[in-house]
Amino acid sequence: MQSIAVIGAGSWGTALALLLAEKGLEVRLWVHGKETYEKLVHYRENVFYLPGVKLPENILPTRSLSAVLKGQKIILMVVPSHVFREITTQMKPYLEKECLLISATKGIENESLLTMSGVTKDVLKEISFQYAVLSGPSFAKEVAAKLPTAVTVAAADKDVTALVQRLFSTAYFRVYTHSDVLGVELGGALKNIMAIAAGICDGLGLGANARAALITRGLVEMSRLGQRLGAHPQTFAGLSGLGDLVLTCTSTLSRNYTVGRRLGKGEKITDILNSMRMVAEGVKTSKAAYRLAQREGVEMPIVNKIYEILYQEKSPLDGLKELLSRTPKPEFW
Repeated sequence: MQSIAVIGAGSWGTALALLLAEKGLEVRLWVHGKETYEKLVHYRENVFYLPGVKLPENILPTRSLSAVLKGQKIILMVVPSHVFREITTQMKPYLEKECLLISATKGIENESLLTMSGVTKDVLKEISFQYAVLSGPSFAKEVAAKLPTAVTVAAADKDVTALVQRLFSTAYFRVYTHSDVLGVELGGALKNIMAIAAGICDGLGLGANARAALITRGLVEMSRLGQRLGAHPQTFAGLSGLGDLVLTCTSTLSRNYTVGRRLGKGEKITDILNSMRMVAEGVKTSKAAYRLAQREGVEMPIVNKIYEILYQEKSPLDGLKELLSRTPKPEFW
């Protein structure tokens, strides 16, 4: 039986492990938390992150990186972006030569301002490996329920994208291929900030018009920064850009949207985060995106206001008023 290593047993890691196990692969699932691991082994269910779904016998949970990586040529990374460097560094001694790392992590590292491909290259610079990123509009709960989903995989090598496409494709999980690794990564990261903004809009009761405007202008900001960093503008009109943006800005299944909605209703960000077991990537990514925009001289007013709301205690209502009072401009310039 072909096997694969899945690093990270949150909701998304577990959902992808289920998909791969259904295709007949032996899935070695690395679990960080002791309590999560114990529940997985005892109940054969991820009761914290994906409750109600039983794990088949060919998903093998472990807390040992050496055990999960031994002999593995394909590794799926599904850990939060703020620990991606740390976990990759811990994996380094156990990696096989010419292995393929597939990232399903969405975020930008705050310290280096690198996407996960940049972090991986930095950590593994002495090792020969291949890299791909899997992204797109995909809630873990719906994928686990085998509801129709379309995503994209990007890599520099067409043979790699074709391999990953075959690996993940099912009757309900459609995988497209792409060559713009940076653009796909940036779309997956930046849309989480816009989801927080959309949630704030709804929390303030501003209506569908305001949310639609925010999504549209948010896409402009994502594309603007992406192009400045070297991504292809068309990427942001695809599944990893517009597709993921619409999904996360319009559903209560989105953790980032939920954070924004609670902010709009008057809760404090510290209280919101303390009440959540899962990670809302947009909170940390907003800091990185703000710094990137400042460094590159890119105008990103929505990102700026979300940063001020999250890190400078600006009230959501004041942030909205300041966005609306900006000097009128042409839509395209």
